[in-house]
Amino acid sequence: MSVDTGVDRVHRYYQLVDQGDVPGLVSLFTPDATYHRPGYEPLVGHEGLTSFYGQDRVIKEGAHTVSTVVAADDRIAVHGEFHGVLHDGREVGLRFADFFTLTAEGQFSRRDTFFFAPLV
Repeated sequence: MSVDTGVDRVHRYYQLVDQGDVPGLVSLFTPDATYHRPGYEPLVGHEGLTSFYGQDRVIKEGAHTVSTVVAADDRIAVHGEFHGVLHDGREVGLRFADFFTLTAEGQFSRRDTFFFAPLV
């Protein structure tokens, strides 16, 4: 898999999330993938990802804007912004950083998300 193909898959991931296409975005991950996200236990496999995106995610809708992508070998780092609405009606806007690990076939085997929030 080329670096460009991996970058294209990462961009596709954000499109599918913003469209609410849970089966489509889950298909980009390996069956045993792990997703680490602040505030949640690690999400494991297609079942964990489907449950999160289909039921547990506090975000109702929104859009990601990717500003930076850095790729090397099987690793892709992303920096961007998200603006949307939570299920309780509150609007949210935040910056994020994501780190993806890809298999030779181009599926995501791991994702780590970090949010820029004033904590300290």
